[in-house]
Amino acid sequence: MNLRKTLLAASIAALPVMASIPAYAANQLMAAPVNQLSPQENAGLVAKLSAQHAKAGLNADHSFVIAAHHPGVTGTKISRAQHTFKGLRVFGSETVVVTNNAGDIVSESVADRRAGLASGAGNTVDGAAGARFDVTPSISGSAAIDLVVKAVAPRAIHFSAPVAELLVWPVMKSVRVAGAVNKSEAALNALDLEEVVDHYELAYLVQTRMISGTKPIYFDTVVSAKNGSVLAQWKALKTVVGVGNSQYNGQVPISTTLSGSSYMMKDPNRGVGGTFGAMAITNANHGTSAGSVYANASNTWGDGQQYISGGSTTNANGQTAAVNAMWGLMNTYDMLKNVLGWSSLDGNNTATYIAAHVNTAYDNAYYDDNCKCMFIGDGSSFNSLGSIDVIGHEMGHGVTAATSNLNYAAESGGLNESSSDISGEAVEAYARAGGTGTTIPNSGNDWMMGKEISKTGQPLRWMFKPSKDGSSPNAWSSTIKNLDVHYSSGPNNRMFYFLSQGSNSTSSSDYYSSYLNKAPLAMTGIGTDKAYRIWFKALSTKFTSTTNYADARNKVLQSAEELYGVGSAEATAVKRAYAAINVGLDVDETATGGAVVITTQPANVTVAPGASASFAVGAGGGTAPYSYKWYRNGALISGATSASYGFTAQAADSGAVFKASVTDASSPAVTVTSGNATLTVSSNTSSELVTNGGFEAGATGWSGTTGAIGTFAGQSAFEGSKYAWLGGNGTTSTETLSQSVTIPASATAATLSFALHIDTAETGSTAYDTLKVTVKNAAGTVLGTLATYSNTTPASGYQSRTFSLLAYKGQTVQISFGMTEDASLQTSFVVDKVSLVTQ
Repeated sequence: MNLRKTLLAASIAALPVMASIPAYAANQLMAAPVNQLSPQENAGLVAKLSAQHAKAGLNADHSFVIAAHHPGVTGTKISRAQHTFKGLRVFGSETVVVTNNAGDIVSESVADRRAGLASGAGNTVDGAAGARFDVTPSISGSAAIDLVVKAVAPRAIHFSAPVAELLVWPVMKSVRVAGAVNKSEAALNALDLEEVVDHYELAYLVQTRMISGTKPIYFDTVVSAKNGSVLAQWKALKTVVGVGNSQYNGQVPISTTLSGSSYMMKDPNRGVGGTFGAMAITNANHGTSAGSVYANASNTWGDGQQYISGGSTTNANGQTAAVNAMWGLMNTYDMLKNVLGWSSLDGNNTATYIAAHVNTAYDNAYYDDNCKCMFIGDGSSFNSLGSIDVIGHEMGHGVTAATSNLNYAAESGGLNESSSDISGEAVEAYARAGGTGTTIPNSGNDWMMGKEISKTGQPLRWMFKPSKDGSSPNAWSSTIKNLDVHYSSGPNNRMFYFLSQGSNSTSSSDYYSSYLNKAPLAMTGIGTDKAYRIWFKALSTKFTSTTNYADARNKVLQSAEELYGVGSAEATAVKRAYAAINVGLDVDETATGGAVVITTQPANVTVAPGASASFAVGAGGGTAPYSYKWYRNGALISGATSASYGFTAQAADSGAVFKASVTDASSPAVTVTSGNATLTVSSNTSSELVTNGGFEAGATGWSGTTGAIGTFAGQSAFEGSKYAWLGGNGTTSTETLSQSVTIPASATAATLSFALHIDTAETGSTAYDTLKVTVKNAAGTVLGTLATYSNTTPASGYQSRTFSLLAYKGQTVQISFGMTEDASLQTSFVVDKVSLVTQ
């Protein structure tokens, strides 16, 4: 069994030889700022990525453009490569590449939306067999810009020059996975749907940043390059609505620079370069441009009071908004740097700035990607928009823009907003505790976004129960992608609250989720510090621009497993927190630490005479490893010393009572005893022939490549915690798992079932990697092949498979799962809950 490759996305492109992934400590800091790659280094990375084109069913028309770099953990660098076709970017199709200091690829996270282009399937736009996708536009980029300007704001002026990028626009659609085809709409879970390409359009992405009066009007619009029709459009303005005397924090120290006889509100200690050469606060003075850096004759700033409308923006009252901004900016920088090692917004220590007093009585604050800066209004319905969580929120947009660059529409837009809300709460907690230290405190913030700026006391958003605002949902649904991003952020905000603080089991509580139905009903939180580290790792190393809720859940889980371990309390908390918002199913919490306890009680069993009766027990806490003893009717069973016990039952065994004791390895050892389980032997009922079909007892009952059984990073169980992961190696390999069963001659039905999940880095219609499910005799001769699965049939979740084995009644046969994988590009066949029930 080869070391499992960690899966980073629903679609992974792994090179035949990958560099080893460095050990990752939960508190390991990000590396120092990185230099951009040289043209030669860029070309070398593109060549490595392109080497897999033939295997992926792509051709010379496909390539990559390295779009950005930022630091990874110490010893690594992260690059983001956009997929291109005939030199045009394929929107939302990209690869996140982690490389080590030698330039070797450590891992890749891929959002692949290019497979239908020139793959031999014909032109997916007009359906002409054998045609190639046409990249010649019928209208110009300037014409596309004119169309957008006339539709959006014909009398507005451009704040920055409009841009029209010719690209390939994949038109996406949601389809149900096989196991969810017959579910009602209300019963759908986020993992029941997957996004697939319906067809492609040649289009312009038109970015307009305009000002109408004093109102910023920022839009991204996708315009057909063939006929000028609008294919998609979304708002691009990343808003929050969607010793200085500060208004919200009392007297605070702020970092300034003495220039001649004046003090400038420029921080010489945080960030370099940028527009003003350092972190700075400027005075927009009711305009829409940055204005000039604040200056003052003394180094005492502000009066701590709400700005008086119409008053001076430079006197003590006008300076207070600048104090608010600088204090928030300093704490945002320090939280990222001291806790994570991340320098400024982009990780490369590039200075940013905040412009105060933007517009007149402006009830908003926003982040602008063009200047990588923030604008704060004085408020009218609100107080000044410069509270600590609002600053942290808007600066969080800068971090997202520098890393995953989550598209600001549909589900990815909601995650973008949520990431900023999470950042705002983390900065608030850090600042309230003094703004020092290497961890984020688990107190100090109120889990309500923008409460301080509200004149009514009503916050903009409630993290713990989003629906309190009357518009945000508490959980995912298939229609969430249609909401404004400030509302579709709600479920992920709630997820983060539950992950860090836990939930409540009382149905009337604001902290209750009906989707949490495992034990205990009130899930346990892991604290803000751990929760934020997990989120940041997923955001910076795994998310792509089109990550949705289902993809986020998988990547956040993987981040937790990499930081804290597979099966850790932190990984379990991620599963439960996402389950609480209808993304994935709930799981039981595994007891850790404290005294040893029984976590899974033996269940009553009913079988037919001659069938196998199997009992299992689970334990947690205490000190591993555990030792086991089984008892029948109170008498010790000799040789029964594993977590499961099974035997061939006869009629005389009916009514027997079984229990287990579990002893840990502490000194002195502690022993706990399970509840009783009763065996019923009846010829009139169904019976289970497979021993340990859920693999919870490890290799018990199974032969072959038993190292495939367990819990591994990158995959999850259909139920319980263990499964069999066949494949996933990315190298030439053959693996098998088999179990011998005897099907009674008197059987009237014999139904084999199992849950199977397939994911792959392969593309195209060629079956490179296969899994065969066969029935063999005792000598290993194949009596029948039930099914053959391959890399051509991946699915985002488990699918249940069922077959009749009645043709083999009266025989002892082997149920066999046989996997064959070729030399490169992994395919994983994950099997769980194997069952053979006879009647």
